[in-house]
Amino acid sequence: MAEISGIVVDWGGVVTRSFAEGIAVWAADEGVDAAEFHAALGRLLGPAAVPGPVARQFHLVERGELPVSEFEGTLAALVRRSDGSHPVTEGLVERMFAPFTDEPAMVGLLRALRDAGLKVALLSNSWGHTYDRRGWEGLFDTVVISCEVGLRKPEPEIFRHTARLLDRRLEECVMVDDLGRNVRAARELGMAGVHHRTARETARALIPLLPPAGRQAVLDHLSAAPSGA
Repeated sequence: MAEISGIVVDWGGVVTRSFAEGIAVWAADEGVDAAEFHAALGRLLGPAAVPGPVARQFHLVERGELPVSEFEGTLAALVRRSDGSHPVTEGLVERMFAPFTDEPAMVGLLRALRDAGLKVALLSNSWGHTYDRRGWEGLFDTVVISCEVGLRKPEPEIFRHTARLLDRRLEECVMVDDLGRNVRAARELGMAGVHHRTARETARALIPLLPPAGRQAVLDHLSAAPSGA
């Protein structure tokens, strides 16, 4: 196995609080049922989903090929409020992702790795929302947003594109993602893969993959982190 010197991380659910937590806040604000929304996404995008025109809209918006305003109508139609009405479509994507605040433990881990000399990239599938990039300076060597490059995970070329921007071979990179299909796709290309659940679990999973300086950075980060972080 090649020595890992490039760390590639997803945004929502990895650098930020979990997808479930962020959606729970949005759903409460909108007055909709979070469980209904997750179930709808599962039917459209889950492992047993049958490809269709609605699911295709998610892929199109992630590649920047569908206007966000049009996609918001699709999102709004997936759930209802308690009175039977649908959420307001205009601005829905921005409202949905507003609760996705950075996860301090994960941000701290990435800073420690970059300070140890590793390259760090953000690789995110986007539904067209505005990313709050405050604090990103000095955190990432490169940022790849699907709708800005016309590619989406798990398409192979977006992983290759990100590795090229890091000036690393795929075999020298690890993909950290909260979606198993993206981790599997990265591994099929020769990358290492870590299925993210918590910052602490991810840190421990990275240790055996990293060169000595990276391993020590992770160990130091873990020893300094609050219990449970």
